[in-house]
Amino acid sequence: MNKQAALLIITVLIALRAVAGAVLPLSADEAYYLLWSQHLQPGYYDHPPAIAFLIRAGTMIFGETPLGVRAAGILLSVPASWFVWSTASAILKDARKAALAAVFFNLTLMTAVEMMAATPDMPSIVTAAAFIWAIAWAQATQDGRWWLAAGVAAGLSLLSKYSALFLGLGVLVWLLADARARIWLKTIWPWAGGALALLLFAPHLLWQAQHDWMTFAFQFGRVGGGNPTARYLIEFFGAQLGLATPFILVLGLIGFWAARRRGDDRFLLFVPLAVSLLYFLQHALHDRVQGNWPGFLYPLLAILAADAIDKTRRWLVLAATPVAALLLLAVYAQVIFGMPLKNDPSARLLARDFPDAAQALAASTATVVTSDYQTTALLRHYQPKLTVIQINDPQRYLWARDSGRLRGQVVYFAEKRRARLDLVEGRAQLISSPMDFGASGNYAGYLLHAPKDSLFGKIL
Repeated sequence: MNKQAALLIITVLIALRAVAGAVLPLSADEAYYLLWSQHLQPGYYDHPPAIAFLIRAGTMIFGETPLGVRAAGILLSVPASWFVWSTASAILKDARKAALAAVFFNLTLMTAVEMMAATPDMPSIVTAAAFIWAIAWAQATQDGRWWLAAGVAAGLSLLSKYSALFLGLGVLVWLLADARARIWLKTIWPWAGGALALLLFAPHLLWQAQHDWMTFAFQFGRVGGGNPTARYLIEFFGAQLGLATPFILVLGLIGFWAARRRGDDRFLLFVPLAVSLLYFLQHALHDRVQGNWPGFLYPLLAILAADAIDKTRRWLVLAATPVAALLLLAVYAQVIFGMPLKNDPSARLLARDFPDAAQALAASTATVVTSDYQTTALLRHYQPKLTVIQINDPQRYLWARDSGRLRGQVVYFAEKRRARLDLVEGRAQLISSPMDFGASGNYAGYLLHAPKDSLFGKIL
């Protein structure tokens, strides 16, 4: 693929991403991270803080609109694409493949979704691409100063999502396993880059130390044993088959296998991918791997997919781009125009029925009790004048004040599938049957009276 064609395709894809980002409602997770951005801290219960600062930057320019919340990811799609292109150029030394790698990166559903959605995966993908880019050019030029750029990217990646640790471990294994790379360990440069990464990460580490390492406990508590099952392995592969699109994933796997030899420039891509995949496969033996978790690996996957175009059958190469484009356009058409489906996953993901339910709720009460972070965040976004009391996740809202004793009547509000009446009944008297809010019938409220606890929850 030539440079001009690649630039045109990437520009169109990012423009489509911007349109979708401007017109689609926020997901519950995005509303939750928007809440973070209104209370900036060096850390939060679920993840490091980068996404909160990026959302804050976007909303300062475009307001607390879908475009404002997502602006950073849309804009950062440009440098992310350039990092992929430049890394492919350094490693593959083929201008045609480098251009195709950037196109493949933007054609995957993973990139289309995660670089639009305002979640921690967005900065994680960008900084992972920057990290590998810097190391690729350090190896290509033998200029150790590139390790300083790698250190900055690594620090920012750690501030985005802890999955950066997999990339760091992968690069360390590459340094030890590849004789050509091992010489770097005798220089100051990788160590200086590591020190820079640690310096950037230090404010978050300090915050963690002051808060009982809560995020580490939450995230790494997922690592554990269980009864082996093939169910989650099949789910994991199926999810990646869709998110990468089928032919790009197959090309990526072919390129991955071809890059396995030590001493090969592509070995830098193979090792971090292999280290990360080993973890995901081990995890999938006993528990679900969420489809978005490997998102930070997609810059590497796209480069290896582009490298494979001369290593497989021509029809597979010819099919990869148009099939990915058609799948991506179909997804955009579905989520933007709301094509009728019996079970529309985008309707639930984007909580399309929530504004109507929230408006009906606001007309009936001024104070609402919630028991899940999704409902809490969406209420704060759609009905900011409501007083929302979150009763069971105080660690998620360290900035919020305690509610004290509530008097009079309040409404417990939840999506029916997430309702936790067991939590509410121990704290208050239910004095009504479920009351439906909104036309969908997915949300219900319960009238409460005389809450008992002196510290009932967090006011948001």
